[in-house]
Amino acid sequence: MDFIPYGRQFIDDDDIASVVDVLKSPFLTTGPKIEEFENEICNQTGASYAVALANGTAALHLASLTLLSKGDIVLTTPNSFLATSNSILYVGATPKFIDICEDGNIDLDLCEQELKKNNKIKVLYVVHFSGNPINQNKLKHLKETYNIKILEDCAHSLGASFDGIKAGSCQNSDCSILSFHPVKHITTGEGGAITTNNYETYQRLLSLRGHGMVKSLNMKPWEYEMRELGFNYRLSDFGCALGISQFKKLDNFIKRRHEIAKIYNEAFLNTVVKPLYPFNKNSSYHLFVVMVDFRKLTITKEKLFFKMKEANIGLQLHYIPINKQPYYKSLGYGNEITPVMDKYYEQCFSLPMFPSLKIDEQNYVISTILELLNEK
Repeated sequence: MDFIPYGRQFIDDDDIASVVDVLKSPFLTTGPKIEEFENEICNQTGASYAVALANGTAALHLASLTLLSKGDIVLTTPNSFLATSNSILYVGATPKFIDICEDGNIDLDLCEQELKKNNKIKVLYVVHFSGNPINQNKLKHLKETYNIKILEDCAHSLGASFDGIKAGSCQNSDCSILSFHPVKHITTGEGGAITTNNYETYQRLLSLRGHGMVKSLNMKPWEYEMRELGFNYRLSDFGCALGISQFKKLDNFIKRRHEIAKIYNEAFLNTVVKPLYPFNKNSSYHLFVVMVDFRKLTITKEKLFFKMKEANIGLQLHYIPINKQPYYKSLGYGNEITPVMDKYYEQCFSLPMFPSLKIDEQNYVISTILELLNEK
């Protein structure tokens, strides 16, 4: 059996042809494919505006620049990739880590407790972890009751929805960010985007993406003005062409992820392997996370990872608590009371989940892990 990673992109001949067409065109960057891709993002999410960017971290950075001021306190989750909270630090604001729920998402009830205690907290960053959408009713309540700004990190959740509200629509938030890294639902190679329904925010994001420069009709042909400190966070035209082609397959990608999730759920019934949450048709299943209480077993999680790798199966762990990272501990973090996150980290790991995962490969993953855990 060839090595089975936890995630892998799917590229077909149509994708390749779309990229080749751009490579043969006059525009490799800042060309027509950018706007076409951004329009497709809006079509897919329901948001009014989209800004395509070099990667998801760039999206978080620019979104933070538009939402935050230096010194702001931002409620966020320890269960995410580093970039989510790093973007808060980039702009001189302060993350405050809140415990998670059993499904891996930030606990919005605990967030409300913090908002009640401290009226200086004006911002909330949530992550739709693993593709499982945040409760939009609670999000709407927090936004309306406490007049806070909200960013939705939808890097995991393209194609997910909650009561018909699509991830990235910004129906109950100020901005959402997307990632198009190869292991995500669609890929542009590297890439990301910000969606918003606010025109002024959209215009500022466009400026920040291109060095803070502005050109207008009343300027001389060669003139431009740098009006703020911006960045070169552009996405290439051939990356956008790949993304446009990939979007045509998104529904099938999600359908296949659902099929894989159902097989895992059924296979692990009445075993020590517990899926993070019951099958949810509204999740886009970027990840399939399971929990195992290793205290009751003879094998450790570390040994399981090594043994699975020896069997040509790649497990992954999403995520090490951000607040326990050395850099964050140097800033004074690490002692937050997060019992659910702590238990989650001890027990969690991610199984292979990607559309091209074959049935025999998935069966091999299942049988191998159950055998190693003495369940078969």
